Amino acid sequence: MDDVKTFTYQTRYKLDDLSNSILEECAHLYGSIERHLFQDIKKKRPINTLKKEYLQRFEITARQFNACRVSLEGKISSIKAGRLVRIENLKEKISALEKRLPKIKEAKIKHQKTRSLISLKMRLEKLQLDHKEGRVALCFGGRKLFHAQFHLEENGYASQQEWKEDWIKTRNSEFFSLGSKDETSGNQSCVLTTDQNTCTLRLRLPNILVKKYGIKYLSLPPVTFAYGQKEIEQALLAKKALSYRFKQDEKGWRVFLSLSREKAPIVTKSYGAIGVDINANHLAVTEIDAKGNPIDKKTFPLCTYGKTTDQSEALIGDVCKQIVAFAKAKQKPLIAEQLDFKKKKARLKEESSPKVARMLSSLSYARILGNLERKAFQEGVELFTVSPALTSIIGRIKFAKRYGLSIHHAAALCIARRFFQFSEAPSKCPMKVVHKNVQVTCPLPERNRRQHVWKFWIEASKKLKAALAAHFRASPDPHYCRSG
Repeated sequence: MDDVKTFTYQTRYKLDDLSNSILEECAHLYGSIERHLFQDIKKKRPINTLKKEYLQRFEITARQFNACRVSLEGKISSIKAGRLVRIENLKEKISALEKRLPKIKEAKIKHQKTRSLISLKMRLEKLQLDHKEGRVALCFGGRKLFHAQFHLEENGYASQQEWKEDWIKTRNSEFFSLGSKDETSGNQSCVLTTDQNTCTLRLRLPNILVKKYGIKYLSLPPVTFAYGQKEIEQALLAKKALSYRFKQDEKGWRVFLSLSREKAPIVTKSYGAIGVDINANHLAVTEIDAKGNPIDKKTFPLCTYGKTTDQSEALIGDVCKQIVAFAKAKQKPLIAEQLDFKKKKARLKEESSPKVARMLSSLSYARILGNLERKAFQEGVELFTVSPALTSIIGRIKFAKRYGLSIHHAAALCIARRFFQFSEAPSKCPMKVVHKNVQVTCPLPERNRRQHVWKFWIEASKKLKAALAAHFRASPDPHYCRSG
């Protein structure tokens, strides 16, 4: 983990009509500046030349121009990074579809899948060309809302005028104030003061609005940050940079305050570790001692299927907080698997059952790992990641029966052991696996010691699947019989 991270806290304002109007005009002005600046940057005009021009043209301060520039550069960087992810996702989808297509026998389905494959390849070609030539397409206000004008009734609009009002309001609904540690209260354009657990913001208005309203500063009413109040006060005392983003939604104005925090003193020791196995509806945690033996286990339910984004975020945050608290109490580092669910999700449509696809689509691995990382950072708990390759297979065959663990706790055990590079070599005993309350035993495959041990576990997995299939096909219980 890095030694410094950026944390963002938010609060909501209840404003009078005048303050609300001034903030709306600020958002409209900054939105217009960003759109003009985007066009000028595409023309590759020098930033210094643009800065001098924009200060006079829009009657703003140099710091306000820098805030618009940084905000726009962040959006452009995000688009470029997201495009690389989309390219990789399309490659995975195309690969999965190309493998499945020869196996499809029904002509109608094969025709539709062939059309989908051609469409995916065309999209991939366009994205790769844009990436090669450095083109950036940025739709201020969002593509979804822009395309809503072509289907007004389906999107809840009575007329083109109603849509246009919503469009203008959405693309002029936020603005950014850039902070610096060399400025008063960490920000020249937006100064924060605290008093008895409340915060008051004083916003420096653009010169064009100073002329209109006759005031240079807009003082907003005192508010309290539900989370991060102490951290904000400490940042003020330490003279750190504080950046603000004002965002208007259907309920009013929200303010997002971003600041940097140093890593908390490390409280964990190396006498063992805690492995975390992330699953579709829970997180399995297994604690090991210094020799790699399991000494404790826990299960943290986490089902995000059917939940809104905010509900999922709250559930994930609560579970991650409990896991970090558990690791802090044990004074042991957390070990998680470095999964790439983007590739997994890209293949869901062609390779997984609908039930598995729905569960994995609702699971945000990146959000879980990000929450674990942030909370571990704050609490001084070390967090490391290891390759997830074959952890479930090794845990199921080698450790589950031996230690009386579930498959997921056994996988968490493998994750923790892998960090310390403990042996993953198989035992000489036959494989004994409990599946659906039935124990199935089969001999281990021959091991070639010149090959990596993972090669052996891949063969063992294939052999176990064959043994399980044969056992349940022969079972008299109709619950296990395919024909039943």
